[in-house]
Amino acid sequence: MHRSVKETALLGSGSSAAGDPEVIAAETIAAISTPAGEGAIALVRISGPNAISIAGKIFRGKEAPAKFASHLQHLGEVVSESGNLIDQVIMSIHRAPASYTGEDLVEISCHGGTLVTAKVLEACLRTGARGARPGEFTERAFLNGKMDLTQAEAVIDLIRARTDLALRSATEQLEGKLGEKIANIRRDLVDLLAHIEASIDFSEEGIAPDEDDSLRARLDSVRGQIAGLLATADHGRILRDGVRVVIYGATNAGKSSLLNRLLGYERVIVSDTHGTTRDTIEETVNLRGVPVRLLDTAGLRTSASDVEREGIARTERSLQKADLRLHIIDRSVSQPAHFEQGSRNGNEIVVLNKSDLPEHSDWQNVGALRISCATGEGLDLLENEILSHFGTQNLRPENALAINIRHRDCLRRALEACDRARKTFDETFSPEYLSVDLNEALGAVGEVIGTVGVEQILDSVFGQFCIGK
Repeated sequence: MHRSVKETALLGSGSSAAGDPEVIAAETIAAISTPAGEGAIALVRISGPNAISIAGKIFRGKEAPAKFASHLQHLGEVVSESGNLIDQVIMSIHRAPASYTGEDLVEISCHGGTLVTAKVLEACLRTGARGARPGEFTERAFLNGKMDLTQAEAVIDLIRARTDLALRSATEQLEGKLGEKIANIRRDLVDLLAHIEASIDFSEEGIAPDEDDSLRARLDSVRGQIAGLLATADHGRILRDGVRVVIYGATNAGKSSLLNRLLGYERVIVSDTHGTTRDTIEETVNLRGVPVRLLDTAGLRTSASDVEREGIARTERSLQKADLRLHIIDRSVSQPAHFEQGSRNGNEIVVLNKSDLPEHSDWQNVGALRISCATGEGLDLLENEILSHFGTQNLRPENALAINIRHRDCLRRALEACDRARKTFDETFSPEYLSVDLNEALGAVGEVIGTVGVEQILDSVFGQFCIGK
């Protein structure tokens, strides 16, 4: 049997050890794993081959850490080199490979003061650990086979989730559902390549490629699976980053009032004075599970104030980057000269505000959404309209799994390679060219989960066809 080779794609850089698994494995790292600041409890982690011995040098209790049973907590004290008490703590040992990182891992729960936490970490560093780089604990989990790259990325998505739907998406990815889909695509590509390359390299053994219809169907199946994942890219961006909705219009139209209404609290000063808002204010609101980034902007008008003109310039820049524009208009006054109902593009909603006041005759035949920020009338209809612009019928719990930008780039290259293979198949049916294109697709798909293994194809060949008898 041919020996398989597994090449691992590494995450990040930031020290001489980054990118070198052997150096990383030889080092023991430590870091504070809870946010900076005051709190009831803080967590300090140590991971690596010397984690337990380092814990033994700083811990004072009824039993030495080396004798702890794995995954059980012990009360004791962390002490300095001179034996002075730093803090009373709870310590647990998680022995390899049954730990988050796959290495010996020590977790120290201390009091959450800024200084005491720093002192506990300092004790770890003075007895042999080095400070961990950002993300290095999760990087080690990936390097030690505890998770694939999609699961590693899900950790940060889980931390940053701002809605239930985003949390569900991150949880499913952390559970490995995306990685499982990618693994299935890779297996199909490996099987396809194994058969094609066997027919090329071992033709004397009488191995023939699949019949045309069967080969075409297998290739189309792979293309369909990749295309299906690519279709979730926009939903992934929405779940992770939110949709950028810019509220704009003339001064005193009710833009800040609308922002306050959607947020549910008074975030922005509201005044009858024109030009109150002079800067761009951004807040995120959860609209039925979808994170929406609302930007309240300076009112559009001619102004002699340098500050207000800068605010208007920022409004115009925000409009260029918007996923959706909400054009807020005071319906109690006449139409502005520049207003043209038919000129709106597909990413803009015209909102006639102040429906609690008499409507000016200019607006009677204008088919726009009517609301009142004063009474809340029509806001539910506005929310429906906003969500309808982003295909939210696919942003349901059962469809929560979605790819990110990196996944999209890898899968796009994989689909392009499969499309070239399909064209080659239809035009020339050259196994050599098919092999080149499908190898490229396999490599791109492997990048998604952090595994690129071209020699797996040969293992599959020998396992299926008993070559060399």
